[in-house]
Amino acid sequence: MRGMYLVLGFLSLGLGIIGVVLPLLPTTPFLLVTAFCFARSSEKFHNWLLSHPYFGKIIKDWRDHGAISKKSKISAMLVIILTILLSVVLRASKPILITQVIVLSMSTLFILTRPNGPKETGKQIE
Repeated sequence: MRGMYLVLGFLSLGLGIIGVVLPLLPTTPFLLVTAFCFARSSEKFHNWLLSHPYFGKIIKDWRDHGAISKKSKISAMLVIILTILLSVVLRASKPILITQVIVLSMSTLFILTRPNGPKETGKQIE
């Protein structure tokens, strides 16, 4: 079982890294899956991920505060808007547009209702 979690962790890490440069692929959910898998398979890789200068903060903010940073929220909102605009420009069918607007509206609501992080709550992340 540990081997399966390790493989799944590296797979989701790879997708998360691709998501850093590919705007339509979200990074954060894949990093959270990676942290979950590494926590169950390898203490070494889990510690590496949490201490990573870029990825570690995203995971710790979510784990400790259920928070999404303001920068990540802005990035997510831009991608959501661009996705809908691209679908309009490419003349996606009406059912696809309606589905996108509903799903992305719910995603937007979720993202915007999360705290911005420890500064907003007055707590510090170690």
